[in-house]
Amino acid sequence: MPLTMSLNNILRLVLLPALLWALPLHADPHQDQTELRQYYRHLFPQLTLADYRNGVYAIDAVARESWQAIEEFPPYEPAIDQGEVLFNSPFANGKHYADCFPDPGIAHHYPQWNTAQGEVLTLPVAINACRIANWELPLAYPHNDLLNLQAFIAYRSRGKPIDTTVPENDPRALAAYQQGKAFYYQRRGQLNFACATCHIQNAGKKIRSETLSALLGHTANWPVYRLKWGELGSLHRRFAECLEQIRAQPLPEQSVELRNLEYFLSFMGQGIPVTGPSVRK
Repeated sequence: MPLTMSLNNILRLVLLPALLWALPLHADPHQDQTELRQYYRHLFPQLTLADYRNGVYAIDAVARESWQAIEEFPPYEPAIDQGEVLFNSPFANGKHYADCFPDPGIAHHYPQWNTAQGEVLTLPVAINACRIANWELPLAYPHNDLLNLQAFIAYRSRGKPIDTTVPENDPRALAAYQQGKAFYYQRRGQLNFACATCHIQNAGKKIRSETLSALLGHTANWPVYRLKWGELGSLHRRFAECLEQIRAQPLPEQSVELRNLEYFLSFMGQGIPVTGPSVRK
């Protein structure tokens, strides 16, 4: 018989990993959201929900100073400019991205549940759907043009609160959310880590010299120019990198698993302002 437990129960068991990771995760998304935020309010009482838009820099004051200095002359600015040129350039049929997205400031709407297709629709997938609808070839995940378009769209969306929802009248949407949530809590790889190991159980602590960020706000600031990469990269690239770091098999960008994971994270971050593109170490 399947077991049912709320996120609150999971958090109470966070120091008992052998039990935590063995239990299936099924609970109401709004209950999950409320209880997770209560957990972080207890862990970081000095932070507001909006503070989590800055990721680890919300809780690491020393790192925040260096980050703010970089943001004065951000290395992602050329990507915004190139993305704007691409957004306004006509397709071969004479139409533009604006025919699909009249207002480019739409990053806060993604990921979203697509009822017609019965799956999670992320911004890169939506951009490619626009291209296909206008008889253009889709862009590879990742592709510089796709990243630049996302940078421009995110920039035009700054300050808008994430509004990802899980429709209550569509069990497929709830299933996608639950799959993303289960992925987040599942231990994997040779190190036997889960996403939650770092970003819930040990949020605010250090691993080597790095402070571990909280889950909230993890989808608010993408695409990101990572100093480690020396270039702009996608959220799904970061997911893949995390999997590699724990010596697990990485998944391709925009796979169903990673889109569902993004869906879960974005719903947890509902209401946090978009800050992308951004800089990270």
